[in-house]
Amino acid sequence: MNRVKPIAITMGDPAGIGPEIIVKAFAQAPEITSGCFVVGEKATLQRAAKLLGSDIRVESILEHQIGIEPAHSLPRVLYIYEQTTSGSSPHTLGEISAAAGKAAADAVVWAARAALNGRIAALVTAPLHKEALHAAGVHFPGHTELLQAEAAAFLGRSIHEVPVRMMLANEELHTVLVSIHMSLRDAIEAVSYDNVLQTIRITRDFLHATAANSQQTSGQGQQAKRMKIGVAGLNPHAGEGGLFGKEEIDTISPAIAAAKKEGIDVAGPFAPDTIFMRARSKVMNQQFHLGEFDAVIAMYHDQGLIPVKYLGVENGVNVTLGLPLIRTSPDHGTAFDIAGKGIADPSSLIAAIKMAKSLLPQP
Repeated sequence: MNRVKPIAITMGDPAGIGPEIIVKAFAQAPEITSGCFVVGEKATLQRAAKLLGSDIRVESILEHQIGIEPAHSLPRVLYIYEQTTSGSSPHTLGEISAAAGKAAADAVVWAARAALNGRIAALVTAPLHKEALHAAGVHFPGHTELLQAEAAAFLGRSIHEVPVRMMLANEELHTVLVSIHMSLRDAIEAVSYDNVLQTIRITRDFLHATAANSQQTSGQGQQAKRMKIGVAGLNPHAGEGGLFGKEEIDTISPAIAAAKKEGIDVAGPFAPDTIFMRARSKVMNQQFHLGEFDAVIAMYHDQGLIPVKYLGVENGVNVTLGLPLIRTSPDHGTAFDIAGKGIADPSSLIAAIKMAKSLLPQP
């Protein structure tokens, strides 16, 4: 048997829609999920398949079987590696619990370490529930911070020495955030010269890697090779020359100037209410038209995520930039309110798997 590096998909919170969208992805897009396996609980995935009336067969694999062909490419089979022993009874759907939070976190930690050690090619994560993580004693607000800590420990560095950023992307728009999960008051304080410049550099590195490694459509390929970055202001009208705030003058513009001196193609700061429209790429008259920018630096979480999600949650992908591994995720949450109803849309997860594959170094 040939040994290859597969992609691991973590099940997410077992009480949410993660298991359902995973089963649906394997059923609806076998060409995309080929070469993937799931990390989580077999009983939880079997329950999801049964609830959906799916003919997908859930089969266990042992750790030494990971990466052996054809284990990850047989049709209508979902292979799962169980690295947690939480029992054979699935968690109550739609209910926050420490047990579910621990099971979800355990899957991510195992997959992260496997990626860092080169055993898997990439990591795709189904949604976590932050309250469940907290109940389980996991002191990270989400995937991004947890993966950052794992990467730092692997590299023997402090967390601050492994800066990461969240990017939310679809075919039309890419946005990268200066700050992630914090209060708006704290996010404003996080708009510092160092953080803005660091975000621009991390974004440049991602665009450069994408241009070098990805085989994309002609329009998207041109977009990646261009590597043009736009920066949003913090204040209305980007401060209007200091009338509505001076962060643009005192902090953001100097960081942009420093990035330009490093040869980075970056411009701004621009009014936050228009820059995303300027950056949007779209198909018109059956032709792909590039936006003005290949990525937009947003100053805080909602500023950057609302525009992308408005274009369609089902198409969005969350990508963690700055890690020594590839990690993507759907851009929605656990959706406890519809868990078990069979109506969850797997499109964003499928897009996340496609994105992860597109980021792999090409042979």
